[in-house]
Amino acid sequence: MGSLPDGADEIVASTGNQDVVVRKLDLASLSSVREFSKQILESEPRLDVLINNAGVASTDDKKTKDNILVGMQANHFGHFLLTNLLLGLLKKSAPSRIVTVSSVMHRISNLSVDNLNGEKSFNWITLYPNSKLANMLTSIQLAKILDGTGVTSNCLHPGVIVTGIWRHVPPGLRQVLLFFLRMVLKDVVEGAQTTIHLAVSEQVEGVTGKYFAECKEVTPSAKARDEGLARKLWEKSEQIVQLTPQETVL
Repeated sequence: MGSLPDGADEIVASTGNQDVVVRKLDLASLSSVREFSKQILESEPRLDVLINNAGVASTDDKKTKDNILVGMQANHFGHFLLTNLLLGLLKKSAPSRIVTVSSVMHRISNLSVDNLNGEKSFNWITLYPNSKLANMLTSIQLAKILDGTGVTSNCLHPGVIVTGIWRHVPPGLRQVLLFFLRMVLKDVVEGAQTTIHLAVSEQVEGVTGKYFAECKEVTPSAKARDEGLARKLWEKSEQIVQLTPQETVL
């Protein structure tokens, strides 16, 4: 949280908008997600855009206090719970948008609903891709669930960006990856463009259940379009985050 006040000050200084609020949210903690959502619901009369953007490139089998793999909780389960808790406000604010940052890495996922939390085996190579496929499956499933509500749900690949996400990759491996990726690396401003496009562009008004890259709609992997897998993932995710009937507004 140490860098956030400075970030808020920078936004105020560059935009002139004084109405910038910083709130604490740890997506690797289910209790933090619930507390954050409670604060938002109590303080905000509407929610026009929810951007699920946080992520870690975890390469180990470390688990959180909730006994969930850090990489899966920060990248998928935290966002899943957050989105569900804020759906009521999003519906109330319609037309509104949910934008989820996935990755082209979803194409090498070997995601299995029976092994979401490393119950059977752990493979650090597919941990991040699996979390990104989970993002995509959830986003597309949301679009189906929210059909007719005025709330759209889309996901995207932002490109390979120089951000803090790389800090969780071992130094040696990080240097090798960045060396080979240097020709396609984007800075933060470049990497944010597709997210911004989906959040505010009139060109995608009413568009839902799609996957974008470079501000254009693209076709995701066959697995990302597996409706049966999406439903099973949704049900399993509800169980893992212990979503209660009182928290469900679908």
